[in-house]
Amino acid sequence: MRVLSIDTSTEAASVAVIEENKLLCEININHKLQHSVILMEEIDKTLSYLKMSLDDIDGFVLSKGPGSFTGLRIGAAVIKGLSQGSGKRFIAVSSLDGLANNLNFSDGIIISMIDALRDKVYARFYSALSGIKYESEIMLIEIDELISIAGTYPKVIFIGDGSTKYKERLKTLSNAQFAPPSSNLCRASSLGEIGIKLLNEGKSDDIFTFTPLYINKCYAEKELENKEKSHA
Repeated sequence: MRVLSIDTSTEAASVAVIEENKLLCEININHKLQHSVILMEEIDKTLSYLKMSLDDIDGFVLSKGPGSFTGLRIGAAVIKGLSQGSGKRFIAVSSLDGLANNLNFSDGIIISMIDALRDKVYARFYSALSGIKYESEIMLIEIDELISIAGTYPKVIFIGDGSTKYKERLKTLSNAQFAPPSSNLCRASSLGEIGIKLLNEGKSDDIFTFTPLYINKCYAEKELENKEKSHA
């Protein structure tokens, strides 16, 4: 199976074409460019480099979140369009799971972290001794509370842009290690590896019912609720 995989859950944009045992091409841009401007261009470039078209793709994988509200919506719209237009299946994978898959050889507890602003992160805990396994649910958590929980483990490895932003505070833990910068991106190839397995198991998402995993309401929604309460 060959899939086109994308991640738009953070400021970085990632596009990859991956087969079950081989990464064919991946483009990662981590320089605050708008996904709405570059995503389709990067998909076209990736296919062009490989001298492929959508006819050569068997399915699609995308990040379902959590992460940037705008980025996730753009990614979902693009993949839904490609899926509907080609008649091929797609599957959504958590951006936190993709990050953990970057470190699937680790012997400690992996803590994937995506910045959620205002001293909070989206996070999930994993073990990886015999394949990635969940040690917690996906959560929106205050950074100090996460540090308190992380301190109860013998060894933790932090990964993601949340670990970069709060590194100085996380370094207060004696059991803390950090992923290298190249692993801190939510990479489309890592999502694709997980997605291929799910698609091979017959799993997929529906273009009419799928929505990204937001967890928290966006700023605009909160502001609207506050205004409605003030006028009640």
